Parts: sequence; C-alpha cells; structure tokens
Amino acid sequence: MQVSVVGALICTGILALVVYMRWSMITALIASLAFGATSIGTITSLGGSSPLIFTVFDMLVILAALARRGIWREIGAVFVRIGAAWIVCALMIYVCIGALLFPRLFAGQTSAFVASRTGRGVYEAALAPVSANISQAGYFILGGLTFLAACLLLQRSGTLADIRRGFFLWFGLHVLMGVLDLLGKVLGAGDILAPIRTANYAMLTQVAEAGFSRIAGAFSEASAFGAASLAGLAFSYTYWRKTGSKCALGLGAAMFVLLLLSTSSTAYVGLAIVSVPVVFSIVKSLASGRLRSAEALLIALLPPLLLSAMAAGLSYPHFFDPVLQLFDTTVVNKLTSASGQERSYWNYKSLQSFFDTGGLGVGLGSSRASSWPIALLSQLGLFGTAMMAVLLAMLVRGLRGGRGRIDPEVDAIASSVRACALAGLVAASLSSGSADPGIVFLIPLAVVLVSRRLPVEHDSAAGAPARTLQHSRDSSEDVIQSQVGAVPGRV
Repeated sequence: MQVSVVGALICTGILALVVYMRWSMITALIASLAFGATSIGTITSLGGSSPLIFTVFDMLVILAALARRGIWREIGAVFVRIGAAWIVCALMIYVCIGALLFPRLFAGQTSAFVASRTGRGVYEAALAPVSANISQAGYFILGGLTFLAACLLLQRSGTLADIRRGFFLWFGLHVLMGVLDLLGKVLGAGDILAPIRTANYAMLTQVAEAGFSRIAGAFSEASAFGAASLAGLAFSYTYWRKTGSKCALGLGAAMFVLLLLSTSSTAYVGLAIVSVPVVFSIVKSLASGRLRSAEALLIALLPPLLLSAMAAGLSYPHFFDPVLQLFDTTVVNKLTSASGQERSYWNYKSLQSFFDTGGLGVGLGSSRASSWPIALLSQLGLFGTAMMAVLLAMLVRGLRGGRGRIDPEVDAIASSVRACALAGLVAASLSSGSADPGIVFLIPLAVVLVSRRLPVEHDSAAGAPARTLQHSRDSSEDVIQSQVGAVPGRV
C-alpha cells in the first residue's frame, strides 16, 4: 500500500483537534466525511483502490467501542434490544457471499458496467469478478461494524453529544471547502483544493455548466458536493426547527446558497423532493393555527425574495438568462443530454441484469448503476433489497413508537441525523452507482434506534436485575443529560 502524505496529514489534524477538545473518536469519523476525495493511500493489489480517510477513523471507532471491560455483556444487550443488529449482520454475510459467488456463478450470462482506472471511464463488459467486489464488500463490512460500534458507544455517557458535534463539524468543514473552491474559480486561481484530492479516480472539478463554474468542494465532482450539501441542509434545518439554534440556521443558510451555486442536477432535483414534506408541514400548521416560529420566518422571507427577483427582472430584462439556461441544462434537458442518456442506459442494463440472474443480483461491486434502488436490486438482488428495506423502514419511523417522554434535545439530535440520512438517500436515488448506503445511513440508524430506548431505561431497570443499555440506575432524565451534555440545544 502506498500511503498518501496529504491524507495522513489531514488525519493527524483531525485527530489533534479531537484530542485537544476531548471529544470521542466518533466525532472525528463524522468530521472526516467532509473530505470526500482524500484517500489515505492506494492499494495496488486491489486494482489501485484508494480508501478515503474516513476508513481510518472507522477502524479507530470500532476499536474504541471494543476497548472496554464487560464488552461481551454490552454486545449482548445490543443484540437483545436492537433487532436491526441481527439484520445488519445478516446483510453483511449475504453481501460477502454475493460479492464472491454471484460474479462467478453468472459469469458471461449478463453484462455489467465496470469503472476503469486506466482512462477508459465506465465501460460495458460481460459479467466477471472484478477488484471492486472485494473493495466495496470491504466498505460495506466496515459500515456494518460501525453501526454495531455506534450502538455500543451510544450506551456510554456523552456519545450523543459527540455525534451532534461531529455532524456540525462535518458540515462546517464542508461549507469552508465549498467557499474556498468557489473563490478559487471566481478569482481565476483554478482548483486550489487539488492537493487534497488524492483519491485514485477521475476528478471533474474544472468543469463549467451554462457559463457557471461547478463547485466540487473537497469532493471529486459537483454531483457529490451537491448531494452532501443536500444532506447537510436537511440536518441543519431540522436541528434549527427543533432547537432554534443560530449556529444551525447560519450553517443551513450557507449550505443552501452553495447548493444553488453547485450546478448539480442531483442537488436541484433532490432539493425539490425534500422540500415537499417541509411545505406540507407548513400548510398543516397554517390549517391548524399552530404555526411555529421557524415556519413563520420562512413564510416571512418569501415576499421580500419574490419582490427582489421581480425588481431585478424589470430593471435588467436579461438578468436571469444565465440562471434559466442553467436550469434548462441541468434539470429540464438533463435526460436528453449525453450524460443523462448514458446514465439511463446504466440503469436499464442494471435492471436487466437483475432479471438475468433470477433476482439474485450480480454481487456488490460487479456493476454500476445511476440510482441507489436500482443498484440495490441489481447488486444485492431481491433478498438483499428486502433486508435493506426493513432497515430503511426503521429509519423512516424515527422515534415514533418509543415508550415514555422523549427529551427535546434527544429528539432534536435523532431527528436531525435521520433527516440527514434520508436526504442523502434521496440524492443517492438520483445518481448513486453503489448499493452501499454508507455510514451516513448506518450511524443515524443507530442513533434513532438507541434513542428510542432512552426514555424507558429507568422503567426497565426497576423491574429486572439485568442492566439496561446505559448500565445505570439513574433516572431517565439523568441518562439523557449524560448523553447529550449539560446545555441542551448548543453545539
């Protein structure tokens, strides 16, 4: 393995910050997601695969979760109380078997799209085992182990607060990288973040769309940056609405502006989709006469924005021409473009491979699609898709169904990370080529499932000798405060 000096330096910087602030390793893991094109090195034995720096923190989080006395008792408590742990383990086993077996079992019986590292891009070939079967299965296993580690760590004091800090640090760094990338292109300095893009795949960072420079931030392309911005916007908006946090409001406003400037079709269409429940919620509040202050602020901002747009259009008749051209290129005519047609063909052939394999799939990493649900069917088959659907249903359910009162801060953190994960899946459904939902899905799932049990820790401890998820005899209020910190609503 060839180690990346830049990747190692960034890892060291994140570790130094976390140690200095006395935060947990899970904060560092989440923060490292801001560097979406920075690898820790290149593994030549896996076809030049370049794992991103978050994998380093992934392994450190797993080790931190296991480095504790009584770990087997805690693991047993997780599997007894969180049914999703069994599903995640079953899915990891199925993914490993499928990645190794299916490309060999169905070799030559269907076609697959393979990403080349030699400059050919993505090309169609007969199904056969490839290095991505091993590398992507490894990513999936790492994600599953991270889910279990997060469930273990959430039993311990202060972890929920560290997860909240991690998300704020992630999106704060994301905004910073986006602004730097935008300034470099506006000022004619080019891709000033090129030194940190050490991953071994194509970097589409110096591309313009309808006269606008595309913002890639610390990612490899505008689409990935836009998807991360959408997830961050969902997190910030939900946390601000739940707590009134000014930090979340400012972060959300910055990400909204960057999302609009990203020129990403994924971001624009995803924004329209995730706005639907927001609009529905506001209409419902208006109809019931219970309008929240956050919703009232959004409504109050609409008239000035519309009036400003009308004034600009009347004063300068061609003021919005570049914007309209951008919208026409990235949204209206996207499917008729060469890129849109290519990605549609990927999806068509991926669905065809699902039927060619009798619903078993071609194995994780064998092919590439352009939509997460289609990639699920194509790579994991009907059985893997069904297990993933159960996990998704648990996340969508959120904290509903939990017994007892939910502490407002626990509700704010769990709801915010849940919104982040769901927005990320919306973006993945529009452009992702892999069936792996990643730790952006699995960590919020762990937060939601463990948070459901926080209000009932005291009740269960009173009637049984076995110790609960917190291993504590404290009241539920004490348990919650130890998880989220002493000052609710602050980062």
